[in-house]
Amino acid sequence: MTKYGESPEAMLDLGVYLSATGAPFEVRAQRKSYNDPITANQLIRHSGGTRTKALPKGLLKDFTGFPKFLHVSLTDAKGKKVLDRVQDVCPSAESARVAPGAPAKSPYPVGCSGNPWTLGSVWGIQKGWATDATGDEQANAPVRLADGAYTATVSVTKAYRDLFGIPGTPKKIAVTVRTMDDGHGARPKAAPSPAPLKAGAKPAGNGAVPKGPKPDLRALPAWEIGIDHGEEGGAAPKRDYMAFSANVWNAGPSPLVVDGFRVKQDLMDAYQYFFDGNGRQIGYAKTGGMEWDPRDGHEHWHFKDFASYRLLGADKKEIVRSQKEAFCLANTDAINQLVKNANWKPDNTDLHTACGDLSSLSVREVLDVGSGDTYVQSLPGQSFDVTALANGTYYIQVIANPAHRLFEGDLNNNISLRKVVLGGKPGHRTVKAAPVGKVNAP
Repeated sequence: MTKYGESPEAMLDLGVYLSATGAPFEVRAQRKSYNDPITANQLIRHSGGTRTKALPKGLLKDFTGFPKFLHVSLTDAKGKKVLDRVQDVCPSAESARVAPGAPAKSPYPVGCSGNPWTLGSVWGIQKGWATDATGDEQANAPVRLADGAYTATVSVTKAYRDLFGIPGTPKKIAVTVRTMDDGHGARPKAAPSPAPLKAGAKPAGNGAVPKGPKPDLRALPAWEIGIDHGEEGGAAPKRDYMAFSANVWNAGPSPLVVDGFRVKQDLMDAYQYFFDGNGRQIGYAKTGGMEWDPRDGHEHWHFKDFASYRLLGADKKEIVRSQKEAFCLANTDAINQLVKNANWKPDNTDLHTACGDLSSLSVREVLDVGSGDTYVQSLPGQSFDVTALANGTYYIQVIANPAHRLFEGDLNNNISLRKVVLGGKPGHRTVKAAPVGKVNAP
């Protein structure tokens, strides 16, 4: 284990793996709506078929993994116990093939969802594979440890040993903690701007929308709602901004695939592609454009008119509109891996894999079935300026595909509302978000 710089904390990644030996280990968790509890079933595969085993009611409070799965203790060189805790485990974390003759690939998703609006998840370990039980930062809080030698003792808690038939023998692991230089040094020099590029080839004409399956974009309620403060400039008073996170996801049954083809240095024409039930491309249609965003922290291509964010009054009439309208599409969050044609392993899961760079002649941005794209609206202009608004009830409205530039199977489920109550005084405003069913995500 390594600490960096002056930080007293280290991640307790002990290299403990959970393996599936006789058969794959698979769990499917879901809830019908945000008013319903999460239920989970284990799918037990055997030579005669598949048997479903219901897991105990109330076992899962969210979709981040199994709660209180591992018991971890740590003693120092003198035998003094310096840590004793139980921690959660995502059973679908990074995995590796560990048995000769095991299948070459695992079909299961990587990671567990921390999005509060998740509806369905699939967790699994392929037969002959093993998944990292202690390397998940989401479930493994860092610990404060002095440099030195330690002994870790790790075991699966009794409830899960009984539930899944896991052997109870604890594992002892030698641990050495040391501090390393954090590596901060001179910043690299900025790379020179690339030479202007010529336009790339693009499809002929505007295309047409064929019959067949389409994506279904849906807006989730806003969350991570809070008040930020910013200076207006010079000696001007602070402003109050309502920041929030928002997600638009694809309920399928077909992926959203948008290709951009350069027409100018900072502009691309965008085309949506369509696929039949077997995933075969059957057509395309022009669907707006993409623009290059040169701002620090962006520096990639944005598709225009993907979503719109608005603050409504108690009468649900618009008061403030976010300036954020252009987006790089990426599968940042698994929302429901149990819908038809859900892709458990989408390729473009972050902005670095999906959005191209200034030298790109074309880009492909995809929102796969079952996945959503989360954006945090924290910058002035993207967040809502509520400085002059009266205290009271408001609604954060998230609209997917607001201009209907994208072609969908259903345009009637593109809007979500989240009720919020604004309070406090200018410079010290407060905001409280109402629950949505059983989900109370602030």
